[in-house]
Amino acid sequence: MIADVEKIFIPAILAFTIGIAFTPFLTRFLYKHQMWKKKSGKGAGMGGGGTPIFNELHKDKEVNTPRMGGIVIWFSTFVTIAGCWLLADLLPGTFTNKLDLLSRNQTWIPLFTLIFGALVGLIDDYLEIRGSGDYAAGGLSLKKRLGIIFVIALSAALWFYFKLDVHSIGLPTIWGGAWDIGWLFIPFFVVVILALYSGGVIDGLDGLSGGIFATMFASYAGIAFYQQQINLAAFSAVIVGATLAFLWFNIPPARFYMSETGTMGLTITLGIVAFMTDSLGGGYGILVLPIIAFPLAATTLSNIIQVSSKKLRSGKKVFLVAPIHHHFEAIGWPAYKVTMRYWIIGVVFAMLGLVLALLG
Repeated sequence: MIADVEKIFIPAILAFTIGIAFTPFLTRFLYKHQMWKKKSGKGAGMGGGGTPIFNELHKDKEVNTPRMGGIVIWFSTFVTIAGCWLLADLLPGTFTNKLDLLSRNQTWIPLFTLIFGALVGLIDDYLEIRGSGDYAAGGLSLKKRLGIIFVIALSAALWFYFKLDVHSIGLPTIWGGAWDIGWLFIPFFVVVILALYSGGVIDGLDGLSGGIFATMFASYAGIAFYQQQINLAAFSAVIVGATLAFLWFNIPPARFYMSETGTMGLTITLGIVAFMTDSLGGGYGILVLPIIAFPLAATTLSNIIQVSSKKLRSGKKVFLVAPIHHHFEAIGWPAYKVTMRYWIIGVVFAMLGLVLALLG
C-alpha cells in the first residue's frame, strides 16, 4: 500500500515541479511572439447574433494575454510519464520500476487521447491567433472541431468495445452491478465524450478551468486507486500535478489562458478515465461522472438553455450571457468571486461523486 501511494504522489509532485520550471520558458516564448487574440470578445454563438455583454466584460482581458497555456499541462504530463518509463528502462530497480506508470491496459489510451487532443487544440489556437481577425476564419470551425472529437471518440469506443470487450455500464450492486447495452455502448461513448468537450468553455475566467480540472481528475485518481488500477490513479494524479502548475500562473491576473490546447485534451481524457473506472474497473465511473463533472455539466446545460430559449421564445434569454459563469459576472460578481465559488462547488461535487463511487 505504501509503495502504491508513493507511485501516485511522487510522479504528481514531479509533474508539478516540471510545470513550474518549464513555464517561464513558455511564457517568454508566448509573449515574444504575441500569441494572443488580436481582437477581444467573440462573434456569434450557436444561438446566432452577437455577444455584446460578453465582449464588454472582456474587452480588456483577451488581448495582450497569451493563449496556449494548456501546453504546461500536457507537456509536464508527457515528460513525467516518459521520464519515469525511461528511468525504469535505463536504471531498473525496485524503486524506478515502481514509478513507471506507462502500461498498455491502463494508461496508453488516456495518454494518447490527451496528447492527440492537445495537439489538435494547439493547431486551433495557432490558427485563431494568426487568423485574419474574422472570428469565423480564426481557428478551426466548431464543425471541424466536433468532427475531430467524433473521430477520436469513435476510435476509442471501438477499442473499448472490440479490444477490451466492454459493452456495459457499471451500476451499484443494489441495481444489478452492470447494464449491458450491447452495441449501443459505441454511440453512448461518443455522446459522453462530445458532451464533456462542450463543457470545455468553462475556460473563461482566470483560474477557473485549472481548479475545476484538477479537482475532477483528483476524484478519479481516488476511484482508480480504490479499484487497484494504480497506474491509472497515478496517471490522473500526474494530470492534477501538472494542472496545479498551470494554475499557479493562471490565477488572477492570468499569465496565460489554457485555451483549446488544454481543454480539448483534458475533456476527452476525463471521459476516457471515467470509462476505464466503470465496468472495466469493476466500478461505475460513468454513473458518477455528471456529479464529479458537475461544473462542466452546468456550463453545457446553461448554453443549451440559452440557445433553446432564444430559438423558442423569439430571442428572449434566460441568462444575461452564457455560459452561466459569465452571467454571474454580468450581474456584478467580481471574476475572482465566481472562480472561487466554482472551486468550492467543484470540490463538494467531486467529493460527493468519489464517496458514491466507493460505496459500491
